[in-house]
This record gives sequence, structure tokens and C-alpha cells, in this order.
Amino acid sequence: MLIIEAREEVWPLKEVFRISRGSRTEARVVVVTVNDGENAGRGEGVPIKRYNQSIPSVLAQIESVKSVPDLDRHVVQKLLPAGAARNALDCALWDLEAKRSGKRVWELADIPIVPEVETSFTISLDTPEKMAASVQSYSESFREHGGVPGPLKLKLGGDAFDLERVAAVREAAPAARLLIDANESWSPEHYRKIVLALKVLGVALIEQPFPADADEVLETLDQPIPVCADESCHTTDDLSRLKNRYEVINVKLDKTGGLTEALRLRESARETGFKLLIGCMVGTSLGMAPARVLASTAEYVDLDGPLLLARDCDHALPYGNGRIGIPPRELWG
Repeated sequence: MLIIEAREEVWPLKEVFRISRGSRTEARVVVVTVNDGENAGRGEGVPIKRYNQSIPSVLAQIESVKSVPDLDRHVVQKLLPAGAARNALDCALWDLEAKRSGKRVWELADIPIVPEVETSFTISLDTPEKMAASVQSYSESFREHGGVPGPLKLKLGGDAFDLERVAAVREAAPAARLLIDANESWSPEHYRKIVLALKVLGVALIEQPFPADADEVLETLDQPIPVCADESCHTTDDLSRLKNRYEVINVKLDKTGGLTEALRLRESARETGFKLLIGCMVGTSLGMAPARVLASTAEYVDLDGPLLLARDCDHALPYGNGRIGIPPRELWG
């Protein structure tokens, strides 16, 4: 019988993080440890308020499966729904399997991994002036170390200032690749009004402009910029209805419920013709490491969660010059 423990951890952010649905000053995560008496595996999940998840609800879900005999990743897929609880437990079981076998997780999953991948950096929703200042500070830190800023992901709010925000950031970072994330805040009228101007400003991707339950409007709109599904895509079962609406899907382990389903979603999405963005919630390197496994062949990578924290966990992922290295064995996998 595996011994399963789960606990809440709270990680302060460097500064307030805002999106269209609200703001936060800390990351609240659930860490699961699975122990077989000889080896221990760990995983991290971030409860998502948007999906009615909380620290207590996630801990309760994990508690409900602690006494299940012969618990493994495949059984967990049937016992728990997609979400943060299954993510933390599934990733802990992958980590345990890696430690038992002496192999790395990508070897067990038989997928390629490259030494480094480039990640975007998220600029939280604010006034145009403050977002530009954040970009300027970020860019200066790169130049001090002889580097070039990587892609920027801008949080937008669906109000009259969105275009000004992007224009201000573009002026502050003339050469940066720009991705924007509306977090379901736009109306079709707002989209029509600004999309061509965003194209002129060099925006490369628009993420989840409309509410997930109203995104069918994308089938009637011109898309001069590729559109990415985030809140509209959780698991493989969602793909069939997204085909004529999106070009890219955002794979987040807290939505898929772990690496096991994320691997299925990745494969099915490729077969269906979607491009991939590997994304994250705000969490520590422990939560990013399983997603880093998926990132080697993705068109877009947005795994900057630990960069938003005041401090990261021990044995953190190696971040440098806008790139992410391979997870250390001591961390995960």
C-alpha cells in the first residue's frame, strides 16, 4: 500500500499578479508525496477558482483515494476528474516510477527532450504605462547579462485600453515576440475593433479571447492572428469541437489532471492538426517540471510561473536568459 500525504504550501509573489478575473499576491499550491517505503515521488497542483477548486476541495479529493489498493496512474485517471488534485497525484506517481526505475520521466514516456527551451514571460494586467515599465525592467535585466529578451505574454482585460497596452509594450520592446491572453474577457465587437491593429503591432498569438461557453463565434470571425484555446480545452475529449475555432491549444497539467492525460492530449492534438502551447498556473518549479517534459516540440512555451515568485522551491528548474533547462533529478522525474 502506498503512503500518500498532501499539504498546502503558500509562496509569495514578487508583485501583484493581475488578470481580467482578479489579482493575487501569493501562489497557493497542494504538494502530494507518494511513498512506497523505499522511494518517494512528489507532485504539485494549483487549485483553479475558475473551475470551483480550492485548497480544501483538492485535499479532500486526494484523501478520498488514499486507501485504494494497487493505486497507479491508470487507476487515478478513473477515480479523479481532471484538475489540480489528479495533477498533483499523477505527477507524484510519475516521479515515483522514475525513481524506482532509475530512468527519467521522458525516457519512460518515450518522448524527446532538448537541453533548453525558450519560455515567454508574463506581463500582468495593468495600465499601459505600468505594463511598459514592467517590460522595460525585464528587458534591462537581460541586457545587463548580455542576453536578448524572449517572448512576452501580455494579460489584457477587454476594456478600451487593450490596444494602448499592446502599443506601449511594443514601444518598450520593439523586437520581442508578443503573445496576448484575454482570459475570456473580450466581446466579438472588441475583437473586430482591435484585431487588425494588433496584427500591425506584431502580435503572434491571441489566447482565449471569448468565454469558453461562447467561443463558437470564432467560426464566423476572420483570424489574421492565430487564436489559442485555454479555458476551452482541458482534455482530449474537448478537441473535436475546437477544430474550426482554434489553431493552437494550451496544454496545462492543472487542466488535464496530470502528465498522463497531457501526453494523450498532446498526441491527439498533433494528429488533429493543432499547434501546441505548453502553459502553467503560477506555481513552483515542482509544478513546472512535468510540463517541461512536454515542451521540447511545442511551438509556444509559457512556463514562467517560478519567475513570478519571490522565491522558488529547492533544486529549482534552471532558468537563464529566458530559457529553461532540464529538471534536476532532486526536483522531479
